[in-house]
Amino acid sequence: MANVPLSIALEHYDRHVPWVEGTVRPKGIDPTVLIVGQDDVGGRRHERMLLHREFDVCELSLGSYVMAKARGAALTAIPVFPRRLFSQSQMYVNTQSGIRGPQDLIGKRVALRSFQTTLSVLAKGDLGSEYGVPLDGVTWVTTSNEPVEFDPPPGVTLERMDRGRRLGDALVEGEVSAFLSPRPPQPYLDGAPEVGRLFDDPRAEEVSYYQRHGFYPIMHVVAMKSEVAEEHPWAPVSLLDGFEQAKRQWSRYMDDPNWSRLTWGRHYLEEERRVLGPDPWPTGVAANRANLERFIRYEVEQGLIPEPLAVEDLFFETTLES
Repeated sequence: MANVPLSIALEHYDRHVPWVEGTVRPKGIDPTVLIVGQDDVGGRRHERMLLHREFDVCELSLGSYVMAKARGAALTAIPVFPRRLFSQSQMYVNTQSGIRGPQDLIGKRVALRSFQTTLSVLAKGDLGSEYGVPLDGVTWVTTSNEPVEFDPPPGVTLERMDRGRRLGDALVEGEVSAFLSPRPPQPYLDGAPEVGRLFDDPRAEEVSYYQRHGFYPIMHVVAMKSEVAEEHPWAPVSLLDGFEQAKRQWSRYMDDPNWSRLTWGRHYLEEERRVLGPDPWPTGVAANRANLERFIRYEVEQGLIPEPLAVEDLFFETTLES
């Protein structure tokens, strides 16, 4: 029987190099791997999958996927999570705004890419549950369109930044006091003294978070068209195995102390393993249940989904024992 051809849209991460090089061999599948980013230039991967179902399989925002799934979208997923971030390193502030800690954000204008961007959901949830910053205590200012429509909770103020306004300028000039972002704002990359991180030692905050909760928060999931999974119910398990193959290959790359351009990359890896254990990137449902349940709770609290989904609702049935 001929292999099933599937298009797979992924970001160009180191962990996806085996897919790009064609050294991953998922049984019964001929993958066409497409490197598709999420920026405005030739990207918008999430929107292309959510709105136009352009790919058979796609690395997708967990936040938008959960929202779409709750609204009956014809998508399913496999328990592979190719992007993760702690929120604490992704909270940037105007250094002239008098913000010295999380509670100083109360009453301020805080920018987000969108209200439902996965990092936005995580950061808002963490600010509330870890640091006592209520969702309705901040004016949230978004800079991008929302991929999935929703109504914000009562009492929550949500504004849209002027479309011609550059976020970096707004942050430097104090129009917004902070920015919660999955990528550093340009003024921070440029070394602008007006922009710094919310936490003086975000790494220590993240280690403490990991020690309390036991996981590295998920940002993205691998989603696929429901009809593809239903027509080929073995394919989700084969794809899961393919990502495990890629993970093993990627892990071997990291054994070379000069595989990364970071001078002390191998030292960083060894320190990470001491602090976070041998694998902060687990696949499978069981190993990620608490991580996913916490995120789903954040989505309910933020009005993005009306009621909690079960973790099992997110994934194709043949992968649930993983």
